[in-house]
This record gives sequence, structure tokens and C-alpha cells, in this order.
Amino acid sequence: MKNQWTWTRMPKACEITEDRISITTLPHTDLWQRTYYHFRNDNAPVLQMETEEKYFSFTVKTDFRESHQRFDQCGIVMYLDAENWLKASVEYENEHFQHLGSVVTNHGYSDWATTAIPADIKEMYYRFSRREDDYCVECSYDGEHYSQMRICHMAEGAGKIRFGIYACSPEDSSFTAVFTEMKVGECVWKAHDGQQPDEV
Repeated sequence: MKNQWTWTRMPKACEITEDRISITTLPHTDLWQRTYYHFRNDNAPVLQMETEEKYFSFTVKTDFRESHQRFDQCGIVMYLDAENWLKASVEYENEHFQHLGSVVTNHGYSDWATTAIPADIKEMYYRFSRREDDYCVECSYDGEHYSQMRICHMAEGAGKIRFGIYACSPEDSSFTAVFTEMKVGECVWKAHDGQQPDEV
């Protein structure tokens, strides 16, 4: 797998070194499609690498201590095109709590799965794993113990994909997100060993 990063969209400012990437967001940037809110937004900065590898895991540490406005967010992303992508992040809400969550968008419709976490949490690790066209997203507070956020199927995620990191500020805001400890390696999401598949 080539660890060559390419921008889908450039941020307001960025800094890339061997072991650290920072992204400064522009106001009114986001990834969202149709569902519930009845609007679409497809202008968040996205930095990704490309692969046809069917089984792998990608981990990254995010630092979002500068987030301060509702919906400021940064995390992992698999952006295939405007209508097919997934993301996971912590979204700032207010001084009391924020949303740890994920969005999966298939054929132009987004969902949103969240849980509330304290507002004083300012770092989060993510692990993104692929098994063919199925995907697992996990999070961790310490980079050692991961919890499953979701398992999903991507309708257009069977072949060549792009995955990586993103940050955005959907409202009138800007902040700098920092990404470190990025690793791509063997898939740690193991094959299912429970109930056998139905016969067809």
C-alpha cells in the first residue's frame, strides 16, 4: 500500500511533517448528504491515501483542543465521492458535552450515530478496518483499548478506495486539528466466528 497522501480539498492552512499533520479549517465546511436536515454539504478538506488492499487497519490519534464552536470536528474518513463516504469524529457541542459519533453515507443519504462524552476530552484515537466491502470503526482514549463504534457495509466500497483524515467547521468557525501516530497495517478486525452464514 502506498502511503502517499493526496488532497481531495485543501484546508485554510496545513502543515505536514513525517509524523504530524495539522489542518486549519475554514468556516461553513462539512460533509453531509440529504437525510433529515434536508441540506447537502460537500466541502470539507479531506487528505487520503489510495489502496486496493482488501484487508487492513488504519489508526490515527486526533487532537482537537482548539475546537470551540458547535460542530467543529476532526477524525477519520473514507471519501469515495460526494454521495459515498464514511467518517468518525468528535463534534464539539458546548462547554458541557460533545458528540463522539460516525456518519455513513451510501448513495447520497447520510445517517448519524452518536454518544455524548464530556467536553474536556480533547484527544481521541480511531481505528478504521476493512474486510472487502465491509468496514469497522473503533475509538480509544489511550491508543491501546479500542471500542467498536460501528460496523457497516459500503455500497461502493468493494474495489479501490481512498481513506484518511479530515477536519471541518460547519458553522462560522475555524480551528486547527492535529493528527499523529498514523499507522497502516494488518487487519486487526478478525473474521466472524459466531453464527454461520445462511445457506443460499
